[in-house]
Amino acid sequence: MAENMLSGVGGGAYQDVKTVVTTTGGKIVDVKNLKKNYEKLMKEAEELWELSYDIQKEASRVRIKPATRDWITKVDMLKNEMNRLQTEYNEGKRKQWRLDRFWSNANFSEDLKTKRQQVRSLLEEGKLKMGVLEDELPNSVWTKNAPEIEENSSLGEVVRDVLNHLKDEKVRRIGIWGVVGTGKTTIMEHLNDNEKIHSMFEIVILETVSKERSIEKLQEAIMQRLELDGERSANIQRNAQIISRGLNKKKCLILVDEVWHTIDLHKVMGIHNNHNHSKVVLASIYHGICTNMETDVQIEVKPLSPADAWNMFRKKVGDVISNCLIEPTARLVVQECHGLPLLIDRVAKTFKKKQRDFTLWNDGLESLQRWDSDRVEGIEEVLERLQVCYEDLKDEEKDCFLYGALYPEESMIHVDYLLECWRAEDFIRHAEEFRKARIRGHAILHELMGVSFLEKTEKRKYVKMNKVLRRLALKISLKKDYKYLAKPGEGLQEFPDHEECSQASKISLMDNRLHTLPETLDCGNLSTLFLQRNKDLSVIPQLFFQSMCSLRVLDLQGTGIAFLPSSISNLVVLRGLYLNSCIHLTKVPSEIEALQHLEVLDIRGSGLNLCQIQSLIWLKCLRISLSNCSTKVLDIRRTDLNLNPIGSIIQWRRVVSPPSVDVGNHTQEQSEIISRFVSLEELSIDVDSSQQLWETVAEEAIEEIAKLNQVTSLRLYFPRVDHLRLFVTKSQVWNSPFTFQFSVGYEDSTYSQIFESLHSPRYNSLKMVNGEGTDPVISEVLGKTHAFGLKNHRGVSSLSDFDIEKMNHMLVCLLEGCNKVETIISGGGTMTRVLENLEILHVNNMLRLASIWNGFVPDGSLGQLTTLALIKCPELKKVFSNGMIQQLPQLQHLRVEECHQMEEIIMEPENGGLEANPLPRLMTLVLLDLPTLKSIWIDDSLNWPSLRKIKISACSMLKKLPFKIENATRLRSIEGQNSWWEALEWTEDVAIKQGLERLCILN
Repeated sequence: MAENMLSGVGGGAYQDVKTVVTTTGGKIVDVKNLKKNYEKLMKEAEELWELSYDIQKEASRVRIKPATRDWITKVDMLKNEMNRLQTEYNEGKRKQWRLDRFWSNANFSEDLKTKRQQVRSLLEEGKLKMGVLEDELPNSVWTKNAPEIEENSSLGEVVRDVLNHLKDEKVRRIGIWGVVGTGKTTIMEHLNDNEKIHSMFEIVILETVSKERSIEKLQEAIMQRLELDGERSANIQRNAQIISRGLNKKKCLILVDEVWHTIDLHKVMGIHNNHNHSKVVLASIYHGICTNMETDVQIEVKPLSPADAWNMFRKKVGDVISNCLIEPTARLVVQECHGLPLLIDRVAKTFKKKQRDFTLWNDGLESLQRWDSDRVEGIEEVLERLQVCYEDLKDEEKDCFLYGALYPEESMIHVDYLLECWRAEDFIRHAEEFRKARIRGHAILHELMGVSFLEKTEKRKYVKMNKVLRRLALKISLKKDYKYLAKPGEGLQEFPDHEECSQASKISLMDNRLHTLPETLDCGNLSTLFLQRNKDLSVIPQLFFQSMCSLRVLDLQGTGIAFLPSSISNLVVLRGLYLNSCIHLTKVPSEIEALQHLEVLDIRGSGLNLCQIQSLIWLKCLRISLSNCSTKVLDIRRTDLNLNPIGSIIQWRRVVSPPSVDVGNHTQEQSEIISRFVSLEELSIDVDSSQQLWETVAEEAIEEIAKLNQVTSLRLYFPRVDHLRLFVTKSQVWNSPFTFQFSVGYEDSTYSQIFESLHSPRYNSLKMVNGEGTDPVISEVLGKTHAFGLKNHRGVSSLSDFDIEKMNHMLVCLLEGCNKVETIISGGGTMTRVLENLEILHVNNMLRLASIWNGFVPDGSLGQLTTLALIKCPELKKVFSNGMIQQLPQLQHLRVEECHQMEEIIMEPENGGLEANPLPRLMTLVLLDLPTLKSIWIDDSLNWPSLRKIKISACSMLKKLPFKIENATRLRSIEGQNSWWEALEWTEDVAIKQGLERLCILN
């Protein structure tokens, strides 16, 4: 505007005009001075307009004080008057011959003088306003004096992760989640006070969202923080627009703590995914909320490691715990806190008061172990917060969570078994079919794990419950009409007293040393009884079950019982019976046929057989095994064939026996027993393939199994591929929704355990051991397989020989001892992507393996691979050949071990150079016993944005590392030998070594 005003000024516009004009009023006007005064006025006015623009720019995003707003109004009014004055001046300049008349009427010279005084006055006032405007605007941050976080602690690692993600332009929303008390609020407050964040954002806002807090209250708090509360209205959408405008064109970080329910950020703050300036970090106990709020990154805050927990406790208590008498007790105190910073903080305050009194420390430990909230500060607070989370669960989720208290703290709970118990207890509703019940059960399990009420374990088929949450579950159960009596693994030798048992709805006495049981037990409301692994329990009294008419789950696994009492007939609603590993159990009473609601029966490793349970035709899940563990040698010549569970599947007349043994009539009675279980949905047969019996009878048994038309899950061993083909050909359910765990050929238990640990319980799995060549039926099964194990297989040179294009569902692959295999994938024959969903690839003891991929690599192949392990592959010289590394954007874990000709990890491409970030998600790199390894990558040109842990051992020829602090910003540890580290060669920049050295763990 000011430039427009000045556009008509200067250039000798009045050179032909008289220098002095006399007006009709007699006043003398100096025309030359008039021009100069006008130009000065316009120059000062331009400075005022610019200042006003700057102040209004600030005012557009926040509410400022009324005095400043009044000043802006005065400037706007003056600008209008100046526009009029400019028009008059330009008009007078155009009609120079009428200047005397013009100025006579307008009194123009006096106007210029007045306006210049006004401009100067507002300019001076505006400069003062600009000087104090920071005081009128909201502070860039309201510090919280956050507790200190150790840089190398697990909480410090979360903070660093968040900082790194905030630097990423693609990341707009970050979710932090974890169980109550893990330190999420401490992290959020630390982020709020963090100087690095202050340099990244102009405004940092931290708001806590309580469970009861409404959207209106949240908007009100944010608007108040932005000093926009004066513009607040009753309309949520209008308020969101105001907040959005307030945040517009400013780099703002919104920290939202304790999010209990999904918040629509667009609805509340006007923030959407394409918002160019603001970022959001939210903290919640619910992983699902982070997902629902469309966070780009989710970071789980786990309990502190034992070392971090001890350091935190020691720092808060002080030097007193350095006392040699107190330190052992102090460490036990820390263990009871389960790594929860909230609990550690409160407990530390309690124990700090005990000073150096060893007796008081021991007394305090006993109180803590009993969770005596009256004597140990913090316990009640933690439990109350957790109980709020519990109350937020659905009813079925609450029941399933409480059930976890029946197991020992931190113990491994098999997922399939847990879901069966939930179903038996009727916690899983609206799912009549076993398959649907399992699906629903996994959904509930997912929800409980999403709030950390149950936790994952290293073995994917198991979960666990930590001690704090178990205490919560037991506390809640005590408030119910019928309580949980849970004393697993406490070394009990005597059964609890009658009164305690009579009030219980669930009793767990597993893993104790019980010798006897009471003659009878008045437990009419008991629905679950866990007595498993009481090895010394040999007898169950005849009347023991007489009053347990409500019992639904009975687990006697691993006990020393030899028979079941007749009172078992009183368990008329029993749905789950576990007799596995009862090696002395050879008899069941005929009254067992009264268990007409029984759905799950497990007799693996017991002396029972199908003939003894053939009346239970309504079973839905049956687990049996071949071996009779009560006899060391199975003699098929015995006329008492009842001891063999599989023998009763088939017609024994087809087993080769001496003529003197009359098995005909007996076998006719036992034939086709397995097909009588018309309701069976899940069948598992464990076979000890070291015995020749199964190979003799497998064909007949498989034909019987193939007749089952309701089966949706089958676990079975096939001696040869021919037997697998027989099942696939004759099965009535193979082409229906069907889950299987198949093994073909002899397998040792070690290999089986490794394979089982890699995949989830609901995966379709196929293990092949000591096989040879290919077969169409293998390809057909692999087309439905999620987890594939191949060991000691002959006659194939690569995995591609098995129609690899069909393996679209494969998630896990374990290859071992296949000494004819030279490459995993032969890319010469395909142009389509292969193994596009594979997540885990373990390769072990492959003597001729020279490459992972040979030939052209189609885009998308191995695109989901997260874990790659290469062990004992003596011919392998390179891990990532030309082109392959470009296909691994999801790779997180790489392990290379005992590959004695390995020379380089990443091969330099023939076309020269790689993109700067070829392994964007690689977190751990383990290189062990690679004596010829010379290079990970040729230089430090690559970025390693996710790399956290490096472990290198026995790699004496590796002299250079491609890492430095700048290209591996999240690197936390480098583990190796001191001699190797000292022998490394560095560039002239010594700072690289110094930067990495502080991360080293050397031995």
